[in-house]
Amino acid sequence: MIGKIHKQMSHDSWLFSKMATPDYTPFVFLLLLFQSGVWGVPSCHATKPGMLNVHLVPHTHDDVGWLKTVDQYFYGDRNDIQHAGVQYILDSVVDQLLKNPDRRFIYVETAFFYRWWKQQTDDMQNTVKQLVNEGRLEFVNGGWCMSDEATTHYSAVIDQMTMGLRFLNDTFGHCGRPRVAWHIDPFGHAREHASMFAQMGYDGFFFGRLDYQDRNRRMVAREQEMLWRASESLTPPMADLFTGILPNGYNPPEGFCWDQSCDDPPIRDDPDLEDYNALVYKTNHIIMTMGSDFQYENANLWYKNLDKLIRYVNQMQSNGSEVNVLYSTPSCYLQELHRANLTWPLKGDDFFPYADSAHDFWTGYFTSRPALKRYERISNSYLQTCKQLEVLGGPISRKGPFGAGDSETLKKAMAVAQHHDAVSGTEKQHVANDYARKLANGWAHCQVLVSNTLSSLSGSSAPRVYCEHLNISVCPLTETSKKFSVNVYNPLARPVSWPVRLPVNGTAYSISDAKGKAVDSQVGLLSLVTFDPETGLLSSLSNLETQQTVKLSQNFYWYNASDGNNSESIQMSGAYIFRPNTSTPFIISKTAKIETLQNSVVQEVRQWFSPWVSQVVRLYTDSRALELEWTVGPVPIGDDLGKEVISRLDSSINSSGVFYTDSNGREVLQRRKDYRPTWNLRQSEPIAGNYYPINSRAYIKDDKDQLTVVTDRSQGGGSIQDGSLEIMLHRRLLYDDVRGVGEPLNETSDIYPEGLVVRGRHLLSLSPPATAADTHRPLAQEVVLQPLITFTDGELHPSTRLEFSGLQAVLPPAVHLLTVSQWDQDTVLLRLEHQYQASESKEHSQPVTVNLQKLFSTLDMLGVSEMNLSANQWKDEMTRLDWKAESGTHHTGVTNQLCLLSPLGCVKTADLL
Repeated sequence: MIGKIHKQMSHDSWLFSKMATPDYTPFVFLLLLFQSGVWGVPSCHATKPGMLNVHLVPHTHDDVGWLKTVDQYFYGDRNDIQHAGVQYILDSVVDQLLKNPDRRFIYVETAFFYRWWKQQTDDMQNTVKQLVNEGRLEFVNGGWCMSDEATTHYSAVIDQMTMGLRFLNDTFGHCGRPRVAWHIDPFGHAREHASMFAQMGYDGFFFGRLDYQDRNRRMVAREQEMLWRASESLTPPMADLFTGILPNGYNPPEGFCWDQSCDDPPIRDDPDLEDYNALVYKTNHIIMTMGSDFQYENANLWYKNLDKLIRYVNQMQSNGSEVNVLYSTPSCYLQELHRANLTWPLKGDDFFPYADSAHDFWTGYFTSRPALKRYERISNSYLQTCKQLEVLGGPISRKGPFGAGDSETLKKAMAVAQHHDAVSGTEKQHVANDYARKLANGWAHCQVLVSNTLSSLSGSSAPRVYCEHLNISVCPLTETSKKFSVNVYNPLARPVSWPVRLPVNGTAYSISDAKGKAVDSQVGLLSLVTFDPETGLLSSLSNLETQQTVKLSQNFYWYNASDGNNSESIQMSGAYIFRPNTSTPFIISKTAKIETLQNSVVQEVRQWFSPWVSQVVRLYTDSRALELEWTVGPVPIGDDLGKEVISRLDSSINSSGVFYTDSNGREVLQRRKDYRPTWNLRQSEPIAGNYYPINSRAYIKDDKDQLTVVTDRSQGGGSIQDGSLEIMLHRRLLYDDVRGVGEPLNETSDIYPEGLVVRGRHLLSLSPPATAADTHRPLAQEVVLQPLITFTDGELHPSTRLEFSGLQAVLPPAVHLLTVSQWDQDTVLLRLEHQYQASESKEHSQPVTVNLQKLFSTLDMLGVSEMNLSANQWKDEMTRLDWKAESGTHHTGVTNQLCLLSPLGCVKTADLL
């Protein structure tokens, strides 16, 4: 089975049947059956040519946690915080849809719908299936949640979309498959998200939030609907996605809200819609969202007034009115735009940063709740390992010597964590605690599964110990046991060099590998060697291989947060908003107290800047990067001012106001200070207005040198001065920013009642720009998918198997093993991706050939079939609407072909996802 990966920055999804151990029975690969017929036509109401067709879209926006927890929102608990009960919304909507076949409703969040569905009777489930088949209830987006777009990693986004879409596919078939992506609430929009949506088969994408200056320009230019070219590497239209901006965000027009939480009067007279917002759109169709947060709990209020609105307005056509109002859905609206057969403007960048007025930049949440952001990221790593070991272990992984384990619990917890008020850090504190609790529960279920698999693969029934606090040097086993084994599982499909640091009690330890060969190790002993004779700070960075050296200083600063007492604006910094009260940050200390350690394994400098800021600078033997492990907190607030703490690198690189950040961990985008590619920016916040999300890496460069910083979680940052990179590490704020969360971002914990202490890592690399990607891409993957370390106490049984590899051969450097996951009893979901952008690497941006039949060591591949990225449709059956772009555009994508030689023949596709 040979797969040839031609496409830079491409994904692949394959389902293959397997036979791994005698426990497996050979089985044909998974078949998904789809209905034939033309999508959308039977379920859409007719429109009227020559009239303004107003598409009314009844909807509810149900946050998967925000002011209340997921459970509280579903059941309607804690209505003293917010009146919301999702189960009652769905009950009420279904009841009202049955009363009038003209009515329509769309639903988004599968996490809630899944829970509601499981509680319904067979009769009710059949009724809902009929509503879906008739197009009266339409699913849009369909992921487990509506994910954040700034602080999420693409692998976790793909997982949560796959989970939601698979449930809809299995439950409702073709009619339940969403054709429209719907991100009406996230606070800025990433190009990589649009690329993923396109590769998942969506025909269009609608959202509500964009920068106020951008919206104003687009309204004048009639460019509120466009074709988003979401990849520089994929051949159009592979990553092209029709994208529309909703005229009212996701709220109804003023005066037209009829929920029980609204104050607008019911319809009494003929309302006057006229040309509401129509002149700023290109066609004679306009979409209006009729609903809002957790509305339709009493759906009768909405539908009774919407029925009247439609009847009264359309009656006026007999008197010459040219307005036609109809119940509709996003897919029906999109279908009408497609029928217009127009050309659409192109967009090639993203929608960050987002500001809703001159001093209100939503760039603080790029860093908010840094501990939760880190926990989410390492949970993603653990989930990928858990899914791999579930496949490699077979049935014994789920029910083995250590009990029943599963990956589903962590899958669902991680899916919920992608929500735009979860990993974003924009929820109430008790909700953040609930997200962490769900992740911890998922870990516990996966730990049983991992123990079962490792026991089976090694032949040892010795209990596995998990030390989850190694980041703070706590592991009771290694600190007390005289003899123990360390088990390291690498989830990447290539070898990595990974230092293992363990807390121990003593200085005399001997370590051997699986072959009995001594492993170089050292127990930390300090000597008093100076790092810098004057300041104790980093002063330069060198690459000995390339003989490069740049001047480089690094230090910690903070911005005082605005408290709203300002003549220009009363806006305060909060969970969403970053607004420093000055453009000049305060330095924490101009010097650092230092201690050093140097041995055959690592060179280490420990720096103390203040009682609440310290750092360890490490360079491991043969490492490609310098590690900066920072510790910040408790952030002092005795001056009654919130603080936003940054690490700043100042170098001799001539970056000319340009720097680069990744988009959800995938493609890299260029950023320019005080500049937006699609409009003439009037910069009103010189710091916050130049901050962008950094999901895994950022860099600056000139003709000779590129300085790259790899982060261990999503953070915000910018290049405010030439040759400089600053990354926000921690935020402690004393005021709410009036965006709904209703409390300041002032985190404490039982361990740190005086304020949260956060620890993290930055990896610095210096390379020539032409080859820098060959270092920073694999380095970023190593941080995202780090090895899993477990321990066993005492002597190992002589028959214990000490080495195992799930692969027969290492994958090429350009190919990343994104997903190996159990699909059903005998079918596995496999995703491979070409992880380099076009022209990014002279060596690795080239086509690559992968022999799938010789990939796994314990799985015999019996058949294979290619699917779309979200694995809810066969690739050769995926059809999308074609859109015409305005001329004068350019792309760097190349033509691609794929042929998989399988036992069932050769499967060919024109494009490779």
